[in-house]
Amino acid sequence: MSTSALSIKPAGSCRWDIVSLGEVMLRLDPGENRIHTSRTFNVWEGGGEYNVARGLRRCFGLKGAIVTAICDNPVGHLLEDCMLQSGLSLDYVSWKPFDGIGRSCRVGLNFTERGYGVRAAVGCSDRGLSAASQMRPGEVDWDQIFGKDGVRWFHTGGIYAGLSETTSEVVIEAVKSARKHGTIVSYDLNYRPSLWKSIGGQERAREVNQTIAPFVDVMIGNEEDFQAALGLTIKGATEDFSSIDKNAYQDMIRTAVKKFGFKATATTLRVARTATFNDWAAILYYDGQFYNSISLPNLEILDRVGGGDSFASGLIYGFLAGKGPQYAVNCGCAHGALAMTTPGDTSTASLAEVERVMKGGTARVNR
Repeated sequence: MSTSALSIKPAGSCRWDIVSLGEVMLRLDPGENRIHTSRTFNVWEGGGEYNVARGLRRCFGLKGAIVTAICDNPVGHLLEDCMLQSGLSLDYVSWKPFDGIGRSCRVGLNFTERGYGVRAAVGCSDRGLSAASQMRPGEVDWDQIFGKDGVRWFHTGGIYAGLSETTSEVVIEAVKSARKHGTIVSYDLNYRPSLWKSIGGQERAREVNQTIAPFVDVMIGNEEDFQAALGLTIKGATEDFSSIDKNAYQDMIRTAVKKFGFKATATTLRVARTATFNDWAAILYYDGQFYNSISLPNLEILDRVGGGDSFASGLIYGFLAGKGPQYAVNCGCAHGALAMTTPGDTSTASLAEVERVMKGGTARVNR
Protein backbone atom coordinates (compact mmCIF):
# COMPACT_ATOMS: atom_id res chain seq x y z
CA MET A 1 0.00 0.00 0.00
CA SER A 2 1.10 3.57 -0.59
CA THR A 3 2.51 5.48 2.34
CA SER A 4 3.60 8.39 0.19
CA ALA A 5 1.61 10.97 2.16
CA LEU A 6 3.84 10.49 5.23
CA SER A 7 7.59 10.68 4.84
CA ILE A 8 8.88 9.02 8.01
CA LYS A 9 12.56 8.99 8.89
CA PRO A 10 14.17 5.52 8.97
CA ALA A 11 14.56 4.00 12.43
CA GLY A 12 18.35 3.93 12.33
CA SER A 13 18.62 7.66 11.74
CA CYS A 14 17.05 8.77 15.04
CA ARG A 15 17.55 8.20 18.74
CA TRP A 16 13.81 8.06 19.32
CA ASP A 17 10.85 6.54 17.47
CA ILE A 18 8.40 8.59 19.55
CA VAL A 19 8.57 11.65 21.79
CA SER A 20 5.49 13.07 23.52
CA LEU A 21 4.89 16.43 25.19
CA GLY A 22 2.32 16.69 27.97
CA GLU A 23 1.51 16.58 31.65
CA VAL A 24 1.76 13.30 33.54
CA MET A 25 -0.54 13.09 36.55
CA LEU A 26 -1.21 10.66 39.34
CA ARG A 27 -4.59 9.02 38.87
CA LEU A 28 -6.41 8.02 42.03
CA ASP A 29 -8.79 5.21 41.14
CA PRO A 30 -11.57 4.23 43.60
CA GLY A 31 -12.13 0.95 41.72
CA GLU A 32 -15.78 -0.05 41.91
CA ASN A 33 -16.55 2.71 44.43
CA ARG A 34 -17.46 6.39 44.03
CA ILE A 35 -14.91 9.16 44.50
CA HIS A 36 -16.91 10.82 47.26
CA THR A 37 -17.42 7.63 49.30
CA SER A 38 -14.16 5.73 48.76
CA ARG A 39 -11.58 5.38 51.53
CA THR A 40 -8.92 3.64 49.43
CA PHE A 41 -7.57 4.45 45.96
CA ASN A 42 -5.26 2.65 43.57
CA VAL A 43 -2.57 4.89 42.13
CA TRP A 44 -1.66 4.95 38.44
CA GLU A 45 0.19 7.43 36.30
CA GLY A 46 -1.42 8.84 33.20
CA GLY A 47 -1.92 11.74 30.84
CA GLY A 48 -3.31 11.95 27.32
CA GLU A 49 -0.02 12.59 25.54
CA TYR A 50 2.06 10.38 27.83
CA ASN A 51 -0.28 7.41 27.39
CA VAL A 52 0.40 7.39 23.65
CA ALA A 53 4.17 7.20 24.04
CA ARG A 54 3.89 4.63 26.81
CA GLY A 55 1.75 2.37 24.63
CA LEU A 56 4.27 2.58 21.80
CA ARG A 57 7.04 1.61 24.21
CA ARG A 58 5.37 -1.13 26.24
CA CYS A 59 3.05 -2.77 23.71
CA PHE A 60 4.92 -2.15 20.47
CA GLY A 61 8.53 -2.09 21.65
CA LEU A 62 9.55 1.26 20.20
CA LYS A 63 12.07 3.70 21.68
CA GLY A 64 10.45 6.71 23.30
CA ALA A 65 10.75 9.66 25.66
CA ILE A 66 8.45 12.11 27.42
CA VAL A 67 8.89 15.88 27.68
CA THR A 68 7.28 17.23 30.84
CA ALA A 69 7.93 18.90 34.20
CA ILE A 70 7.47 17.38 37.66
CA CYS A 71 7.53 18.87 41.15
CA ASP A 72 10.60 17.74 43.09
CA ASN A 73 8.98 16.34 46.23
CA PRO A 74 8.01 12.84 47.47
CA VAL A 75 4.74 12.91 45.51
CA GLY A 76 6.68 13.83 42.37
CA HIS A 77 9.04 10.93 42.96
CA LEU A 78 6.06 8.60 43.39
CA LEU A 79 5.01 9.74 39.94
CA GLU A 80 8.57 9.16 38.71
CA ASP A 81 8.54 5.62 40.12
CA CYS A 82 5.36 4.86 38.17
CA MET A 83 6.83 6.39 35.01
CA LEU A 84 10.02 4.34 35.26
CA GLN A 85 7.91 1.23 34.72
CA SER A 86 6.85 2.61 31.35
CA GLY A 87 10.29 2.13 29.83
CA LEU A 88 10.21 5.67 28.44
CA SER A 89 13.28 7.81 28.84
CA LEU A 90 12.96 10.60 31.41
CA ASP A 91 15.95 12.49 29.99
CA TYR A 92 13.73 15.42 29.02
CA VAL A 93 11.88 15.69 32.34
CA SER A 94 12.42 19.01 34.10
CA TRP A 95 12.33 18.88 37.91
CA LYS A 96 10.84 22.01 39.50
CA PRO A 97 11.62 23.08 43.11
CA PHE A 98 8.97 22.47 45.77
CA ASP A 99 8.10 25.41 48.00
CA GLY A 100 7.11 23.22 50.95
CA ILE A 101 3.36 23.57 50.66
CA GLY A 102 2.42 23.67 46.98
CA ARG A 103 1.68 27.36 46.59
CA SER A 104 3.78 27.57 43.45
CA CYS A 105 4.38 23.98 42.31
CA ARG A 106 2.72 20.60 42.78
CA VAL A 107 1.88 17.30 41.10
CA GLY A 108 -1.40 17.15 39.20
CA LEU A 109 -4.01 14.65 40.42
CA ASN A 110 -6.85 13.04 38.52
CA PHE A 111 -9.67 11.22 40.33
CA THR A 112 -11.67 9.02 37.96
CA GLU A 113 -14.64 6.71 38.49
CA ARG A 114 -14.97 3.95 35.92
CA GLY A 115 -18.77 4.02 35.74
CA TYR A 116 -21.03 1.01 35.35
CA GLY A 117 -24.24 0.38 33.45
CA VAL A 118 -26.34 3.56 33.38
CA ARG A 119 -23.86 5.34 35.69
CA ALA A 120 -21.37 7.14 33.47
CA ALA A 121 -17.66 7.43 34.18
CA VAL A 122 -16.77 10.57 36.15
CA GLY A 123 -13.52 12.51 36.22
CA CYS A 124 -12.43 15.16 38.71
CA SER A 125 -9.10 16.87 38.08
CA ASP A 126 -7.02 18.62 40.74
CA ARG A 127 -4.12 19.94 38.71
CA GLY A 128 -3.86 23.68 39.24
CA LEU A 129 -0.30 25.04 39.67
CA SER A 130 1.21 21.75 38.52
CA ALA A 131 4.80 21.88 37.35
CA ALA A 132 3.89 20.89 33.79
CA SER A 133 1.20 23.57 33.55
CA GLN A 134 3.79 26.26 34.25
CA MET A 135 6.20 25.34 31.46
CA ARG A 136 7.03 28.26 29.19
CA PRO A 137 8.54 28.71 25.72
CA GLY A 138 12.33 28.61 25.76
CA GLU A 139 12.60 26.01 28.54
CA VAL A 140 13.04 23.02 26.23
CA ASP A 141 15.85 22.73 23.68
CA TRP A 142 13.70 21.43 20.84
CA ASP A 143 16.50 21.75 18.29
CA GLN A 144 18.57 19.37 20.44
CA ILE A 145 15.70 16.88 20.63
CA PHE A 146 14.58 16.99 16.99
CA GLY A 147 17.76 18.11 15.27
CA LYS A 148 20.61 16.40 17.13
CA ASP A 149 19.04 13.47 18.97
CA GLY A 150 16.53 12.80 16.19
CA VAL A 151 12.84 11.85 16.48
CA ARG A 152 10.76 9.95 13.94
CA TRP A 153 7.36 10.90 15.38
CA PHE A 154 6.25 13.62 17.82
CA HIS A 155 2.90 13.53 19.62
CA THR A 156 1.09 16.12 21.69
CA GLY A 157 -2.47 17.36 22.05
CA GLY A 158 -5.23 19.68 23.09
CA ILE A 159 -5.22 18.64 26.73
CA TYR A 160 -1.74 20.01 27.24
CA ALA A 161 -2.40 23.00 24.98
CA GLY A 162 -5.38 23.93 27.15
CA LEU A 163 -3.72 23.38 30.50
CA SER A 164 -2.64 27.00 30.98
CA GLU A 165 -2.04 30.23 29.12
CA THR A 166 1.62 29.26 28.52
CA THR A 167 1.40 25.59 27.58
CA SER A 168 -0.20 26.36 24.23
CA GLU A 169 2.87 28.47 23.44
CA VAL A 170 5.12 25.53 24.35
CA VAL A 171 3.13 23.29 21.99
CA ILE A 172 3.41 25.80 19.14
CA GLU A 173 7.15 26.12 19.71
CA ALA A 174 7.51 22.32 19.68
CA VAL A 175 5.48 21.60 16.53
CA LYS A 176 7.31 24.31 14.60
CA SER A 177 10.67 22.79 15.54
CA ALA A 178 9.47 19.28 14.70
CA ARG A 179 8.29 20.45 11.28
CA LYS A 180 11.63 22.20 10.66
CA HIS A 181 13.55 18.99 11.39
CA GLY A 182 11.32 16.68 9.34
CA THR A 183 9.66 14.88 12.28
CA ILE A 184 6.09 13.65 11.77
CA VAL A 185 3.67 15.46 14.10
CA SER A 186 0.45 13.96 15.46
CA TYR A 187 -2.01 15.85 17.61
CA ASP A 188 -5.08 14.66 19.50
CA LEU A 189 -7.62 17.48 19.83
CA ASN A 190 -9.07 15.98 23.05
CA TYR A 191 -11.34 18.97 23.70
CA ARG A 192 -12.21 19.37 27.39
CA PRO A 193 -14.42 22.39 28.21
CA SER A 194 -13.21 22.40 31.83
CA LEU A 195 -9.62 23.01 30.73
CA TRP A 196 -10.42 26.05 28.61
CA LYS A 197 -13.08 27.57 30.89
CA SER A 198 -10.80 29.95 32.76
CA ILE A 199 -8.52 30.91 29.86
CA GLY A 200 -10.99 32.04 27.22
CA GLY A 201 -13.35 29.10 26.71
CA GLN A 202 -14.21 27.57 23.35
CA GLU A 203 -13.25 30.71 21.44
CA ARG A 204 -9.71 30.52 22.80
CA ALA A 205 -9.59 26.77 22.19
CA ARG A 206 -10.40 27.32 18.53
CA GLU A 207 -7.85 30.12 18.23
CA VAL A 208 -5.08 27.96 19.72
CA ASN A 209 -5.93 24.77 17.85
CA GLN A 210 -6.29 26.56 14.53
CA THR A 211 -2.82 28.03 15.07
CA ILE A 212 -1.34 24.60 15.80
CA ALA A 213 -3.23 22.71 13.07
CA PRO A 214 -1.11 23.78 10.03
CA PHE A 215 1.94 22.14 11.65
CA VAL A 216 0.15 18.81 12.23
CA ASP A 217 0.60 15.86 9.88
CA VAL A 218 -1.81 13.45 11.58
CA MET A 219 -4.85 14.96 13.31
CA ILE A 220 -6.81 12.78 15.72
CA GLY A 221 -10.15 13.60 17.32
CA ASN A 222 -13.78 12.65 17.60
CA GLU A 223 -16.73 14.43 16.03
CA GLU A 224 -17.17 16.82 18.96
CA ASP A 225 -13.45 17.70 18.95
CA PHE A 226 -13.46 18.80 15.32
CA GLN A 227 -16.47 21.03 15.87
CA ALA A 228 -15.54 22.54 19.24
CA ALA A 229 -11.77 22.85 18.79
CA LEU A 230 -11.46 23.55 15.06
CA GLY A 231 -14.80 25.19 14.27
CA LEU A 232 -15.85 22.58 11.70
CA THR A 233 -19.43 21.36 11.44
CA ILE A 234 -21.17 18.14 10.47
CA LYS A 235 -24.38 18.84 8.60
CA GLY A 236 -27.41 17.24 10.17
CA ALA A 237 -25.67 15.97 13.31
CA THR A 238 -27.74 15.91 16.48
CA GLU A 239 -26.59 17.99 19.44
CA ASP A 240 -25.21 14.95 21.27
CA PHE A 241 -23.79 13.43 18.03
CA SER A 242 -25.88 10.29 18.56
CA SER A 243 -26.97 10.50 14.92
CA ILE A 244 -24.46 11.39 12.21
CA ASP A 245 -24.79 10.85 8.49
CA LYS A 246 -21.69 9.04 7.28
CA ASN A 247 -21.38 11.11 4.12
CA ALA A 248 -21.70 14.37 6.07
CA TYR A 249 -19.03 13.20 8.49
CA GLN A 250 -16.67 12.33 5.65
CA ASP A 251 -17.31 15.75 4.07
CA MET A 252 -16.28 17.38 7.36
CA ILE A 253 -13.02 15.39 7.39
CA ARG A 254 -12.26 16.35 3.78
CA THR A 255 -12.89 19.99 4.71
CA ALA A 256 -10.42 19.70 7.61
CA VAL A 257 -7.76 18.20 5.37
CA LYS A 258 -8.25 20.88 2.72
CA LYS A 259 -8.25 23.74 5.22
CA PHE A 260 -5.30 22.71 7.37
CA GLY A 261 -3.25 20.42 5.13
CA PHE A 262 -3.35 17.28 7.28
CA LYS A 263 -1.74 14.24 5.68
CA ALA A 264 -3.95 11.92 7.69
CA THR A 265 -7.02 12.32 9.89
CA ALA A 266 -8.28 9.66 12.26
CA THR A 267 -11.14 9.34 14.69
CA THR A 268 -12.65 6.76 16.98
CA LEU A 269 -16.33 5.97 16.55
CA ARG A 270 -17.92 5.26 19.91
CA VAL A 271 -21.56 4.76 20.81
CA ALA A 272 -21.97 4.42 24.59
CA ARG A 273 -24.96 2.10 24.99
CA THR A 274 -24.13 2.08 28.69
CA ALA A 275 -20.92 2.77 30.60
CA THR A 276 -20.30 -0.97 30.37
CA PHE A 277 -21.21 -1.66 26.73
CA ASN A 278 -19.95 0.52 23.88
CA ASP A 279 -19.94 0.08 20.13
CA TRP A 280 -16.32 0.71 19.13
CA ALA A 281 -14.69 1.32 15.76
CA ALA A 282 -12.54 3.91 13.97
CA ILE A 283 -11.98 5.59 10.62
CA LEU A 284 -8.87 6.95 8.93
CA TYR A 285 -8.62 9.36 6.00
CA TYR A 286 -5.25 8.97 4.33
CA ASP A 287 -3.85 9.83 0.93
CA GLY A 288 -7.33 10.69 -0.41
CA GLN A 289 -9.02 7.51 0.78
CA PHE A 290 -11.14 6.44 3.77
CA TYR A 291 -10.21 3.31 5.69
CA ASN A 292 -12.75 1.77 8.08
CA SER A 293 -11.44 -0.28 10.99
CA ILE A 294 -12.69 -3.57 12.28
CA SER A 295 -15.93 -3.09 14.20
CA LEU A 296 -16.45 -4.19 17.81
CA PRO A 297 -20.14 -3.76 18.70
CA ASN A 298 -21.19 -4.16 22.33
CA LEU A 299 -17.60 -4.04 23.55
CA GLU A 300 -17.50 -4.65 27.30
CA ILE A 301 -15.72 -1.83 29.11
CA LEU A 302 -13.93 -2.14 32.45
CA ASP A 303 -12.22 1.27 32.41
CA ARG A 304 -12.75 3.53 29.41
CA VAL A 305 -10.01 6.05 30.27
CA GLY A 306 -7.13 5.87 27.82
CA GLY A 307 -9.01 4.05 25.05
CA GLY A 308 -8.53 6.94 22.64
CA ASP A 309 -4.86 7.31 23.58
CA SER A 310 -4.26 3.62 22.94
CA PHE A 311 -6.05 3.97 19.60
CA ALA A 312 -3.56 6.70 18.74
CA SER A 313 -0.53 4.62 19.70
CA GLY A 314 -1.73 1.63 17.67
CA LEU A 315 -2.40 3.88 14.68
CA ILE A 316 1.07 5.45 14.97
CA TYR A 317 2.71 2.05 15.29
CA GLY A 318 1.10 0.93 12.04
CA PHE A 319 2.69 3.84 10.19
CA LEU A 320 6.07 3.68 11.95
CA ALA A 321 6.28 -0.05 11.18
CA GLY A 322 5.46 0.61 7.52
CA LYS A 323 2.39 -1.65 7.57
CA GLY A 324 0.05 0.71 5.73
CA PRO A 325 -3.14 2.61 6.57
CA GLN A 326 -5.55 -0.33 6.82
CA TYR A 327 -3.33 -2.12 9.32
CA ALA A 328 -2.79 1.16 11.19
CA VAL A 329 -6.48 1.91 11.77
CA ASN A 330 -7.23 -1.72 12.68
CA CYS A 331 -4.29 -1.78 15.06
CA GLY A 332 -5.45 1.41 16.72
CA CYS A 333 -8.99 0.10 17.11
CA ALA A 334 -7.84 -3.22 18.60
CA HIS A 335 -5.30 -1.63 20.94
CA GLY A 336 -7.85 0.90 22.19
CA ALA A 337 -10.37 -1.87 22.84
CA LEU A 338 -7.87 -3.91 24.83
CA ALA A 339 -6.80 -0.89 26.89
CA MET A 340 -10.38 -0.52 28.10
CA THR A 341 -10.44 -4.08 29.49
CA THR A 342 -7.94 -3.27 32.25
CA PRO A 343 -7.85 -0.62 35.02
CA GLY A 344 -5.70 2.47 34.71
CA ASP A 345 -5.07 4.94 31.92
CA THR A 346 -2.39 2.98 30.11
CA SER A 347 -2.31 -0.15 28.00
CA THR A 348 -1.09 -3.49 29.35
CA ALA A 349 -1.63 -5.32 26.05
CA SER A 350 0.98 -7.09 23.94
CA LEU A 351 1.39 -6.86 20.18
CA ALA A 352 0.32 -10.50 19.90
CA GLU A 353 -2.92 -9.73 21.73
CA VAL A 354 -3.57 -6.69 19.53
CA GLU A 355 -3.07 -8.67 16.32
CA ARG A 356 -5.27 -11.48 17.64
CA VAL A 357 -8.15 -9.00 18.07
CA MET A 358 -7.42 -7.54 14.63
CA LYS A 359 -7.87 -11.00 13.14
CA GLY A 360 -11.20 -11.56 14.91
CA GLY A 361 -9.88 -13.61 17.82
CA THR A 362 -12.40 -14.42 20.55
CA ALA A 363 -12.14 -14.25 24.33
CA ARG A 364 -11.76 -18.02 24.59
CA VAL A 365 -9.05 -18.88 27.13
CA ASN A 366 -5.54 -18.81 25.67
CA ARG A 367 -3.18 -21.34 27.31
